[in-house]
Amino acid sequence: MSLERAVRAKIAGKRNPEMDKEAQEWVESIIGEKFPAGQAYEDVLKDGQVLCKLINILSPNAVPKVNSSGGQFKFMENINNFQKALKEYGVPDIDVFQTVDLYEKKDIANVTNTIFALGRATYKHDNFKGPFLGPKPADECKRDFTEEQLKAGQTIVGLQAGSNKGATQAGQNLGAGRKILLGK
Repeated sequence: MSLERAVRAKIAGKRNPEMDKEAQEWVESIIGEKFPAGQAYEDVLKDGQVLCKLINILSPNAVPKVNSSGGQFKFMENINNFQKALKEYGVPDIDVFQTVDLYEKKDIANVTNTIFALGRATYKHDNFKGPFLGPKPADECKRDFTEEQLKAGQTIVGLQAGSNKGATQAGQNLGAGRKILLGK
């Protein structure tokens, strides 16, 4: 098996059809229209128009110009504009797919993960009322301790510090003892 074929098989193995379906249903519910019947999920997203429409609904005018014709470079520009708008919306850079992942169908699982990251980012925007996609991210839980509480905490030896409450290995016998022969 060639290296390229092995890499493609590994990438295809990461893909989860249930996640693709869930992401597609979420996108359809946000934009208010179904994907064309008979077309694959990645083929509908490939030109970037649906993605730009999605981000423009979540963040109005995030992508002011969406190219509907003009060939490969115009469609890749749509995807790049969507990616830029994602980062401005609050999706971490690490969660954003590469343009070739979608346009050349190199890693559709990564595209789906980006849509899930966008779904998680919607929780942070109070003006968005749903539907949401994915789990709600945890909020910061800042705690303020008094000086007295901090000093009390320094006197406690936690179990992670190696304390095992006086347990020893005394009397433990595992197999034969080590025999050292002197003078041989």
